[in-house]
Amino acid sequence: MFDAPLRRVLEAPLARIAATIDKRWVTPDRLTTSGLVLGLGSAVTAGLQWWYIALVLWLLSRCADGLDGPLARHRQTQSGAGGFYDITADFIVYGSTVVGVAVGVSAAFGAPQWPFLFVLLAYYINGAAFLAFSSIAEKTGRTLDDGRSLSFLGGLAEGAETVLVHSLWLLFPMFGWQIALVWSVVVGVSAAQRIVGGYRALS
Repeated sequence: MFDAPLRRVLEAPLARIAATIDKRWVTPDRLTTSGLVLGLGSAVTAGLQWWYIALVLWLLSRCADGLDGPLARHRQTQSGAGGFYDITADFIVYGSTVVGVAVGVSAAFGAPQWPFLFVLLAYYINGAAFLAFSSIAEKTGRTLDDGRSLSFLGGLAEGAETVLVHSLWLLFPMFGWQIALVWSVVVGVSAAQRIVGGYRALS
């Protein structure tokens, strides 16, 4: 929901940061890898109930993820391979952090894990919807170009909201399952929006 306005606000600052870190040994793929490793570290530390460490790793992971694209655009080296790696890494990080938080809150507070299963199901449906749309839109010439490698369908829950909610889990783990339950509904509504919107856009 907030991704488009945030991209407009952050485009110039991220471009400046990308120019600053444009060193021979810093590449977009290495930034993606850093985001992936940090994200997995956040999932593991959440499972161990090291909440603040997990939060720092999560935020650093998303910062690295937010810079790989601007650096590729700065160097004019955007590629399908880089876009594929980036979205795959995002899916791995999002899914693993849900699992890590579920394990952590269950062990620490005896919280139920089924709300987190609903979150994973909603993520799965959302991913299927926008990946299928992106593929078919490419074949039919109906792509939505916002500078990213894939055609993303907007929805109530997007990247910014995901970063916020995963941060809330780590800040307030004692309410983790309740947050997960509400979040699963929000992501489920987003999935419905993307299914309907994608069908209409391709009709």
